[in-house]
Amino acid sequence: MKIVETENLSRIYGSGEVQVNALDGVSLHVDTGEFVAVMGPSGCGKSTLLHLIGGLDRPSEGTVKIEGKDLSSLDDDALTDLRREHIGFIFQFFNLLPTLTALDNTALPLVLGGMKPAEAQVKAVEWLEKLEVADRSTHRPEELSGGQRQRVAIARSMVTEPSLILADEPTGNLDSKAAEEFAVLLRETVDKWGRSILLVTHDPRISSFADRVIYLQDGKISEETQNHRRMAGEVRNG
Repeated sequence: MKIVETENLSRIYGSGEVQVNALDGVSLHVDTGEFVAVMGPSGCGKSTLLHLIGGLDRPSEGTVKIEGKDLSSLDDDALTDLRREHIGFIFQFFNLLPTLTALDNTALPLVLGGMKPAEAQVKAVEWLEKLEVADRSTHRPEELSGGQRQRVAIARSMVTEPSLILADEPTGNLDSKAAEEFAVLLRETVDKWGRSILLVTHDPRISSFADRVIYLQDGKISEETQNHRRMAGEVRNG
């Protein structure tokens, strides 16, 4: 089943001499339980693509479907519900609220969705345990290591049990060791919990953990490759 499907997706900003074609006729898909990375130089349309798929922006042309639902057919309230129930977001700086504990940060999407805080915290603890960071649940982000903040960010993205995770340059401000550890965690969300991931990255080491890599150039898909990640991993581990 296709979790994500775009057809002839375009996004134009401005008009006339200042018109910018940020995305130009992009058609792609992400299957259930698949990890897809999108790569390309700065300004090629990677983040624009992610924002359109996540319903954070509207296309100038073309369609986005999430689990078969055409986003253009949804009003703002329905779009908000779809994002909250079916999509988890991970951003470059994780966007953990500094005044909240790891537990409350993780529970926040559920609380915003109308769940009682006590019930939301029970669910949040489950995901913090799965990500092996429950022992830091009472700590605020500034009291967590970079790796612990990564795990909390993933727990928060997973707490609503979304089918799709959208990750926008989540390793952009991490050193190489922390970035690879984060990529391993993302891979586990696919392999252990069957989620689908669409990841925007500029780092080929991170994209090597994906099943497929889509390359953008000037707002268009220029290339697509299949990774032999598991085979390579078996050789290294052997």
